[in-house]
Amino acid sequence: MRLGFLILSLLLTHGICISQIQDSTVVKVKTVTDTLVDSKQQVVRPIAPVAEADSVSIKALKDNAYLAKIDQKWREELYNNTLFDTIYKSVTELTYEEVDYPELHTDTLKKRLKALDARTPFNVAYNPSLESVIKSYLKHRRKHLQKLMTLSAFYFPLFEQELDNQNIPLEIKYLAIVESALKPNAKSRVGATGLWQFMFATGKQYGLDVSSYVDERSDPIKSTTAASKYLANLYSIFGDWDLALAAYNSGPGNVTKAIRRSGGYKNYWNIRHNLPRETAGYLPAFLANMYIFEYAKEHGFKRYKPETVYFETDTVVVKQMITLDQVSEVTGTPIEELQFLNPSYKLDIIPVVKGENYTLRLPVDVIGTFVNNEDKIYAYAKEELEKREKPLPQFFNANDRIRYRVKSGDYLGKISRMYGVRVSDIKRWNGLRNNNLKIGQRLTIYPRKPVVSKPVVAAKTPKPKPIFGNVVIYTVQSGDSLWSISQKFSGVSIQNIKDWNGISGNTLKPGMKLKIAKG
Repeated sequence: MRLGFLILSLLLTHGICISQIQDSTVVKVKTVTDTLVDSKQQVVRPIAPVAEADSVSIKALKDNAYLAKIDQKWREELYNNTLFDTIYKSVTELTYEEVDYPELHTDTLKKRLKALDARTPFNVAYNPSLESVIKSYLKHRRKHLQKLMTLSAFYFPLFEQELDNQNIPLEIKYLAIVESALKPNAKSRVGATGLWQFMFATGKQYGLDVSSYVDERSDPIKSTTAASKYLANLYSIFGDWDLALAAYNSGPGNVTKAIRRSGGYKNYWNIRHNLPRETAGYLPAFLANMYIFEYAKEHGFKRYKPETVYFETDTVVVKQMITLDQVSEVTGTPIEELQFLNPSYKLDIIPVVKGENYTLRLPVDVIGTFVNNEDKIYAYAKEELEKREKPLPQFFNANDRIRYRVKSGDYLGKISRMYGVRVSDIKRWNGLRNNNLKIGQRLTIYPRKPVVSKPVVAAKTPKPKPIFGNVVIYTVQSGDSLWSISQKFSGVSIQNIKDWNGISGNTLKPGMKLKIAKG
């Protein structure tokens, strides 16, 4: 896992781009470091990835096939949502039956729980039901727990900062494991969304914006702040953190009903049998995860420290609508990483709305480059967006399933925007291991969100338009894109290059000859 993050770090800090050497008729190229510069005018990274059929693929550098597979495995751990369903099921189906797990003796567990109880505001006293849950998790869920520990290295520092700001016990961070399995886009069967599983109305109540483009319930910082405020209010009502957690899961009304039905008892373990089934298993699951994480080393779990953590990222306020795949193209940052860092943008589109300051989160080594080249980047984004057939979103029935046939010029990022879904969703629905598509390939799509454009009919290849003036022949090199080539010639736009050469899409192949009017 650590190797994967190291590889990502290396890929993000090295790039290949094209520098121009001209003779009288042919433009030749050579490899240099970059065309994007930071605030000190130092060349730092490529402005565009390789021109491929799928523009969300970053293939400017040739990769080692074996290491690429390793990268794929750790990215799947970070970005997939399958763990959430597993966690939800485990909480609702707890049985509290005795579990044979000789690796953890009952006396040892009692001693550790007593020590844990002494340093937390929660009631971590031993009881057979809690022992059953802990041993069941250790025996049957080791693989899932290891994945959660890896994810926690990314999220827990963020949680702890926000919880401390609101004067909330830091152990509340373990609640996000039970709620969402640390998946910012997790969505329950009843519509609760995000790391802290806010319902729509509760999220609005605590200042989380939800619109067609943005769902701040999935924003790690904003949702953690909202969850802290909500839990603080619940604690002020019940005066007990165990009951506050129960109320967070099922609502204060269900907790007060359970207290009444139990004859006035206010201890969670005494009222548990009167709580909804899911809530009855909620606190035991929380305490079991707390124990296992606190004693991870003693149980043989490994603590992976990722090369990229949340505090090695930074934000920039977006000044113009831009998509994550556009950001990926101009910065060389993998689309999956951008989605991971910006989970609140439902369509992978960052809008600009009056009165709102929507931000783009990027790795720190990309921020300076982005800011120093904002005008160029926004100009490219605007030109690309204006060429789309239908800029306003339309809605599809959430229950519809369609079969989409891949056409010339299609790539996953384009198809995902057409139907309002994520690239990772399309890959998961169709068992795709990479971003490569074939013309004629059929994809299963479950459209469920507003989309930027409707499926377009494949256009006929346009005829080249007349070209006047001094004409040079540019040979496309590995790493070129229409945008990066246009930047090499004064007054030349992407559309100019397309018109002069009869190009309908954005696909270029190394070795292709392009006619360009030299101004």
